[in-house]
Amino acid sequence: MNEFKRHLVLAGGGLAASLIALRVTARHPDTRVSLVEAGPALGGNHTWSFHAGDLSEAQHAFLEPLVVHKWSQQEVRFPRYTRRLGAGYFSMTSESLREHMADQPGMDIRTNSAVSAVGADYVEISGQQRLTGDAVVDARGPGDAPGMILGFQKFFGREVRTAAPHGVKFPVIMDATVSQADGYRFIYLLPFDETTLLIEDTRYSDGAGLADEELAAAIDTYAEQQGWRIVDRLRDERGVLPILLAGEFERFWPADDPVARAGLRAGLFHPTTGYSLPQALTLADEIADRWPMDGKSLGRLTRSHAHRFFNETGHFRLLNRMLFRAGQPEQRYRVLERFYTLSDPLITNFYAAKLKLRNKMRILVGNPPVPFFRALALVREESFIRREQ
Repeated sequence: MNEFKRHLVLAGGGLAASLIALRVTARHPDTRVSLVEAGPALGGNHTWSFHAGDLSEAQHAFLEPLVVHKWSQQEVRFPRYTRRLGAGYFSMTSESLREHMADQPGMDIRTNSAVSAVGADYVEISGQQRLTGDAVVDARGPGDAPGMILGFQKFFGREVRTAAPHGVKFPVIMDATVSQADGYRFIYLLPFDETTLLIEDTRYSDGAGLADEELAAAIDTYAEQQGWRIVDRLRDERGVLPILLAGEFERFWPADDPVARAGLRAGLFHPTTGYSLPQALTLADEIADRWPMDGKSLGRLTRSHAHRFFNETGHFRLLNRMLFRAGQPEQRYRVLERFYTLSDPLITNFYAAKLKLRNKMRILVGNPPVPFFRALALVREESFIRREQ
């Protein structure tokens, strides 16, 4: 594969890079693509989930071969109430992504290959080998984030098998009835069959540190409280996702940086949930629509796309500041407890990161769990943070 000229080189072999490769080659079958992944396999060890309203019909159809679990409803649990949401929920896994990628003809996949440098038309591997192409995308996951103020959503998950049916019919995307710790804490549940369940202990925290043993013990305690006897621990997964509180895009991605970016490295993730699949697929669609192009043109395209998304999602950053800064960490759950009393359409638009003006106002008016003058200060805080940096 060293002999042919590459049209597109993707630094990173995660979700964002893989979706770009799949979308571009589906639309332009003659495109030669190389993916360079530092780890031993594409996709790592992840479960990626999304809501029905996050994607268009065409995008759902495209992802259908990768989806391994789907449910018609989802649930949230808070100290004051439990609510069933009537929106579909879908999950795909690293395994389903790898299997689908392996079926693609002519795709050059290089694993165990650490990227040491990238340019608009080249990728260096371990400082020794250089791959060149018409264009390059840097999709290596989160890097330095100058100009950005972050909180973190961090989780440790364990897929288990229970001795008897666990009784969970639909995903529980938040069970916040648990004791609060390290910020806002909740349990996330995905039922794969009647005795197989993914249990994730999740924290919205100020710091990125993740204590695997502590969270694993908390999962065992939660399972015991639910009356589940675990007979098999099938696999573990962990993650630390950025939650954007405030920022200055021009510092994060300078206009004179010629290298295209994707995924978390481009700031393309839901500012409040940290989910990135819908944003990754939307960028992949835009690249496929405009392909072919050279590296600098692709850099301008991806930067413009990310800048537009940043400008459109300022309201989420305000909500995040309310979640992280308006009160004591053990009281953060009250922001989302109040949010989930709102209408199904508003919640759908929230997850799709497509809030209309009336949606934005509805989140703030009524009886928000943040005092009015504190909320007003948080509205103004982003400009203050920029000047302080």
